[in-house]
Amino acid sequence: DDTDDDFKIGLGSTLGTTAHIVIDEAGCVTKPLQPAFLAVSSSNNISNVATDASDVTVPFPTEVFDNNADYSTSTYKFTAPVTGRYQFNCNLMVSDMDAAATYVRLRLVASNRNIDIDVFEPNLSADASRWTLKCGALVDMDASDTVHMTLAQYEGTSQMDSDSSNSTFSGYLVC
Repeated sequence: DDTDDDFKIGLGSTLGTTAHIVIDEAGCVTKPLQPAFLAVSSSNNISNVATDASDVTVPFPTEVFDNNADYSTSTYKFTAPVTGRYQFNCNLMVSDMDAAATYVRLRLVASNRNIDIDVFEPNLSADASRWTLKCGALVDMDASDTVHMTLAQYEGTSQMDSDSSNSTFSGYLVC
């Protein structure tokens, strides 16, 4: 279908069907149904993270976009619609991180394996009022596998909170 000067490949032979691949007049190629999402925190969703190293699911309840409806705003999990390799990114701002904690861990929990993304000893001279944990990982997934983010702290004082001001979780199908 090229009725609007964009070349579109869609499902079936009827013109105007849902486009799967679009090439515009400038030659840019897009895939409108390609799995991709961006979710953000909407408030300080985690308060006083426990100090027993238990994983707490990080909530990202607000979607900025979700091309293929694969991210759940109630479970905070992405479910792979097809087998492939997916790129995930997370920026999690925390507040009141305890300097006495033995370690703090941001973990990507996937069906095939867990990936400890950011594990560090605060070893600070004072509690950190703000700290950003970052994640970037390429993950192999089978259709129906899930992935989500968790936060944990070991020892110290239970005072660390998630901070919504700059926290995001995103992912997309690479190949």
